Amino acid sequence: MNTPARRDGTPDRRKRGAQPERGGASRNSSSRDARSAQRGIAARGAQQAGGGRADRRGSAPVPNPQRHTAASKKKPKPQRQVAPPPLLSNAKPARHQNVEPDSSGGHTKLPWGEGERLQKVLAKAGVASRRAAEEMIAQGRVEVDGMIVREQGLRIDPQHAVVRVDGTRVVVREELVHVALNKPKGWQSTMSDDLGRPCVGDIVAERIAAGQRLFHVGRLDADTEGLLLLTNDGDLAHRLMHPSFEVSKTYLATVHGEVNNRAVGKRLKEGLELEDGPAKVDRFQVLELGEGRSLVKVVLHEGRKHIVRRLLDAVGHPVIRLVRTHIGPVALGDQRPGTLRVLGRDEIGKLYEAVSL
Repeated sequence: MNTPARRDGTPDRRKRGAQPERGGASRNSSSRDARSAQRGIAARGAQQAGGGRADRRGSAPVPNPQRHTAASKKKPKPQRQVAPPPLLSNAKPARHQNVEPDSSGGHTKLPWGEGERLQKVLAKAGVASRRAAEEMIAQGRVEVDGMIVREQGLRIDPQHAVVRVDGTRVVVREELVHVALNKPKGWQSTMSDDLGRPCVGDIVAERIAAGQRLFHVGRLDADTEGLLLLTNDGDLAHRLMHPSFEVSKTYLATVHGEVNNRAVGKRLKEGLELEDGPAKVDRFQVLELGEGRSLVKVVLHEGRKHIVRRLLDAVGHPVIRLVRTHIGPVALGDQRPGTLRVLGRDEIGKLYEAVSL
């Protein structure tokens, strides 16, 4: 029988029931064709879903460049902003660089790193602890160069700043020394004596050897005992001795004779003419009378040599014993003869206030 042929002349075996090969070759061929068709459909689906093109070996799809270009145009996820660390410099600023004057014309603020904090200065001066000093500043009780300070941590120059607490001057310079001496009778008011007599310099010899440069404020003659101030502040010493500042000095004098308080006091207050000019006292008081002697108190601001002795001699009552008990706000108290006492903060502040420093 002739096998039908296709238009191209090749025989068409499928139409005439071509015999399958032994062992089910026809079924295997059909299964392979079905699996190939499924793989092709799966590849096309993956190509459409993934935007890529699968290669013939079934490898991963090739990315679509247009799809990635569109994705790249999406806004990125905002990131948390991290501030850069501050740049620190350990370099010390130049002296008087960027100085900010106070708008009210008072204390000049120092650059960072210069001077000392005000509360520390007050603590070192013995005013109070640092915590207590901070409270005093907050309460407006502290004044620097004439201006009330409420700012914590203000830096000042202790060498030049004028600090007051409750209106009283506080000396904050560490090198300043203020001591009171009870000068014994028979000692010279000098730092050295060519004749070898005992003098004030012998009492403060250890301080001088340690490097302190002390000098006495005024003098007491050898026969007069009592309060004598020593300091290394030249401005204070000069003003304390100058009569224009009228710093009072108080003496207790034991004199011959019984003094008539009213008559003698009137003459001394009105003034007497001495060989070097007129002189007078500020106050006069009789304290004790008896056995031909009198104990009187004399207050004056004169500082001339032997002025108390000469005034009492002029009114007919020569001095037997003379003791100076006060210089301004500083009192001798019960201090023993020949001993030194460091002045307290209040005493020093009132001394500076008395001479307008």
